[in-house]
Amino acid sequence: MSLREREAAVRRVLERTPPQVPPGLCGDAMRRGGRLLRRRTAARRLMWLVLLAAVVAFFVWAVMARPWVEPPSETTPPLTGW
Repeated sequence: MSLREREAAVRRVLERTPPQVPPGLCGDAMRRGGRLLRRRTAARRLMWLVLLAAVVAFFVWAVMARPWVEPPSETTPPLTGW
């Protein structure tokens, strides 16, 4: 069967009968789409919240640890009793 014959057969089938759509298909699709949209929105908000918590934790650690400051030298003993 050639490509033109298959196209003609498909066109005859489509022109012969109107496409049959189940009666509840639209409502089901809308419910599933809404549920999917709510899940994506919740996941996106959760990811932003986790990112914000990580940034805050990093800044708190940086303020407490001050990694940019050079630690004091401990090679010489302290001078006492002078």
